[in-house]
Amino acid sequence: MPAETPRVFVTREIPAAGLDLIRQQCDAEIWPEPLPPSREVLLQKIQGCAGVLTLLTEKVDAEFMDAAGPQLKVISNYAVGYNNISVDEATSRGIAVGNTPGVLTEATADMAFALLISAARRIVESERYVQQGKWKTWEPLGHIGCDLEGRTIGIVGMGRIGSSMARKCHGGWNMKVLYHDNYRNEAAEQEFGAKQVDLDTLLAESDFVSVHTDLNPTTEGMFNADAFRKMKPTAVFVNTARGPLHVQADLAAALASGEIFAAGLDVTNPEPIEMDDPLLKLPNCIVAPHIASGTVSSRNGMAEIAAANLLNGLKGEPLRCPVKA
Repeated sequence: MPAETPRVFVTREIPAAGLDLIRQQCDAEIWPEPLPPSREVLLQKIQGCAGVLTLLTEKVDAEFMDAAGPQLKVISNYAVGYNNISVDEATSRGIAVGNTPGVLTEATADMAFALLISAARRIVESERYVQQGKWKTWEPLGHIGCDLEGRTIGIVGMGRIGSSMARKCHGGWNMKVLYHDNYRNEAAEQEFGAKQVDLDTLLAESDFVSVHTDLNPTTEGMFNADAFRKMKPTAVFVNTARGPLHVQADLAAALASGEIFAAGLDVTNPEPIEMDDPLLKLPNCIVAPHIASGTVSSRNGMAEIAAANLLNGLKGEPLRCPVKA
């Protein structure tokens, strides 16, 4: 390998659509294990690297950047989110940061709806019922769930994914769309009659609440005991965005007491969820292992963007999808 070939560390194996490009142009070490490297190992592996491709599992802070050294040019995050990266710190050091937006919009919205309909119709709960040998006959009062047609969907965060979720609910099930966002989405209002409301109104009037906002100091823990009290007892809560947006203990209490009907989660806090978490014992809660982007096209698209970000940053060129401080 020529001396000028840049050294990079990839913290987990990603699809070949991106990894092959990196291997062709870099002196690349790819972490081979299914679990991420420990902090100690990570800081050792990145020493002397010009670029690092990270996942949300890696905390990229000043210590990380110090360990890599002054030659570090780029940090490419294999994710849309970048809460794991101290972007201000990287920017102050002249280190480019990239993420992978856009390619997982439809897959994530599909997952949000899959959780919504599964929780509303008690599909996972009833499937377990069958697996446990409890199904003896057709039950007129058994496993009764929520109707979807003509109900109200409340979208918290009307960006790309929130808009896609709203479009599916409105177009497929004729749902009324309410949304809460700091910014008005005129396209959503014109296309499917979405109405911008304050959060309290959304919580009170929505039959389904689907969260698609980013995680920041103002949104962390926004779905707490007070928020769940304001929701309908027939409401279904869905979170495919970030686990810390909801207070897990408060959600468990709301579900256990019947304060809300059901929940579907693709994200938890922490991840993975602790096996003694009360949510796992509740029949009206579905927990998936953060798989919203888990389709061939989405994961390949993420890999291609992450590779492009890494390679462009190594060349000192603009990143395909840069993150700005």
